Amino acid sequence: MTDFFSLLADEQDFVVVNKAPNVNFHTESGELGIVELVREYMGTNLWPVHRLDKMTSGLLLLAKSAQAASSFGQLFEQRAIEKYYLAICAGKPKKKQGLVKGDMSPSRRKAWKLVPSYNNPALTQFFSQSLGEGLRLYVLKPSTGKTHQLRVALKSLGVPVLGDDIYNAKEAARSDRGYLHAYVLSFNLSGKSFRFVSVPDQGRLFALPAVKRVIADCGDPSLMPWPVL
Repeated sequence: MTDFFSLLADEQDFVVVNKAPNVNFHTESGELGIVELVREYMGTNLWPVHRLDKMTSGLLLLAKSAQAASSFGQLFEQRAIEKYYLAICAGKPKKKQGLVKGDMSPSRRKAWKLVPSYNNPALTQFFSQSLGEGLRLYVLKPSTGKTHQLRVALKSLGVPVLGDDIYNAKEAARSDRGYLHAYVLSFNLSGKSFRFVSVPDQGRLFALPAVKRVIADCGDPSLMPWPVL
């Protein structure tokens, strides 16, 4: 365990870590990113196969070889890796559950936006439940892996992620972190099934009893009645 991540699994072809919030993915301005930090900790080279934004905590998968990275790349292309995220937002969404679908295009200041076309759309299914006091917990299932996809999806619903310094900048200065967390990761590799779960443990709002209650009520997210794509 370090201040930046904890090691959850060390398998033959990959490792899984629980990334802390506010840790860069790539090394920037002399500050080591999560990939380099895990490489140093493990004492070996590792290949990233997906990414988490700086503000996002939770499950991150790194391959131990170029061949394994290629295998994971094929699984992601085939949408054979299931990922579920948790987010906390304030306010009333345009809809409490369903599907956010649409193309994404660059906007201002490193931001992206959802546009009304479907040439290569981002697909995000979601459920939400009240936490009280104007807050809701969102369980998100992205079927695609676009830049800022979940953050843009929630912004499009009128409820940007609390602590999001790009899509909720005015509020972010008052927040102790960005409230987006990679919660569950599951896949089959070389004939073996893997499933990893990371309950968020950093952040004042993630520590609320209501959050723990809603997570328990939801159970295994793969068994939730997700809308048809």
